[in-house]
Amino acid sequence: MQNKITKLFNIEYPIVQGGMIWVSGWKLASAVSNAGGLGLIGAGSMYPEVLREHIQKCKKATNKPFGVNVPMLYPQIEEIMNTIIEEGVKIVFTSAGNPKTWTSFLKEKEVTVVHVVSSVKFAQKAELAGVDAIVCEGFEAGGHNGREETTTFTLIPMVKEAVKIPVIAAGGIATGKGMLAAMVLGADAVQIGSRFAATEESSAHINFKKTIVNVKDGDTHLTLKELAPVRLVKNKFYYDVLELYQKNPTLEDIKTLLGRARAKRGMFEGDLEEGELEIGQIAGLIHEIKPAKQVLLEIITEFSATKQLISKL
Repeated sequence: MQNKITKLFNIEYPIVQGGMIWVSGWKLASAVSNAGGLGLIGAGSMYPEVLREHIQKCKKATNKPFGVNVPMLYPQIEEIMNTIIEEGVKIVFTSAGNPKTWTSFLKEKEVTVVHVVSSVKFAQKAELAGVDAIVCEGFEAGGHNGREETTTFTLIPMVKEAVKIPVIAAGGIATGKGMLAAMVLGADAVQIGSRFAATEESSAHINFKKTIVNVKDGDTHLTLKELAPVRLVKNKFYYDVLELYQKNPTLEDIKTLLGRARAKRGMFEGDLEEGELEIGQIAGLIHEIKPAKQVLLEIITEFSATKQLISKL
């Protein structure tokens, strides 16, 4: 399956594993890369020295390309970027910030740069900043999300119409059929998060993994838009947020409720009541915890079979 993205990253299949906080460590990234996709280490939940350890372990676990996802809101961003360069990582996905800030620095170091966007306007800004590709992420996605609430399948063709660089679709994609649909609409590849969160190699707590496979339609909701929009499973913490909103809270009230390390508490430590549980709407189609390689190959098999079926219509 050779196309712009497989050539750009030197991978076998146009599938990128999302660089999720508290979920995407070296075990998951290396497993996806070894299976033919592009694995990403999620730096957003790592101190620089922890990221360095994950990169080094990932290099030992795979000889295939892998990358690092960096949310640019991270407080130690300069140390993170320097760690990435020092360890020789050649693919970086940036998000939650202005792509102009770090793209030229990374490109000077011969790093392939991809930026995550949730609108046509920011896709164009990323292209002007000189990134090699963009991830256009729709409203369905888990974790932190765009404020526009544009769905993936409306966003893909609009972004594709507006930019010339390769487009990776994200949000609400977990199957081969979803992958094919995204590519029919113009995507050159897909980025998949939620499905890989519920794998054996994911660093998420087993309690969170079991929650993912039990999520049904309507069990998640996008909230906390005053801070950074995030899609959450409806647990006790979510309903505490809902109750607070009924009191017309200030920004400080919301920050006080959120506190520190809510995401770690939920996704990494397994507190299903008080923790923040970030997952996409597509979790309703995830019913089993499997090895990452099996997940990727099942997606590719379904993609190919569906493509053949459609060609006969």
